Amino acid sequence: MKSSTTIKQAAVLGFVLTAICAFLMGCVYDFPITEKPTRPIDSRLLGNWTSPDGKSKMKVVKLDDRNYIVALDGDLYRVYHSDFDKIPLVTAQDLSADSPKYCFCSWKLGDDGLLMLRLVNDKLIPDDTKTSREVRRLLKANLQSPDLFAEGQPMIRDK
Repeated sequence: MKSSTTIKQAAVLGFVLTAICAFLMGCVYDFPITEKPTRPIDSRLLGNWTSPDGKSKMKVVKLDDRNYIVALDGDLYRVYHSDFDKIPLVTAQDLSADSPKYCFCSWKLGDDGLLMLRLVNDKLIPDDTKTSREVRRLLKANLQSPDLFAEGQPMIRDK
């Protein structure tokens, strides 16, 4: 039987899985929220992760002090922090796309190891948004909206 700490850690990067999977199906932008990372990586996110049903595998590794590489079911992404207006956000770049494609997520990592990561809602930040500046304007305009972000799915850290 798994401890409550392990179960809480199960969600640590699971929301990344949902975000990246949704990224492949939608919420795709031609530019990042921020051109450069806004903070160094968080080493607590590094490691191997598996979805509760065991069907999806994800590995998060350090590329450098400010970028992660995420391997999800054979696809690679560069992920970095794009904090904006005190909101912890990440930008995920699909490394297999012919031209740069990005997805945006909010995140919150609790002291208990629980990470809440949710995609930016494409109804409030539409896929046809044209610039990073416009995304930041729309984020700021919708900060109080309960619909700004979608929900995610847990992943369990492999031992």
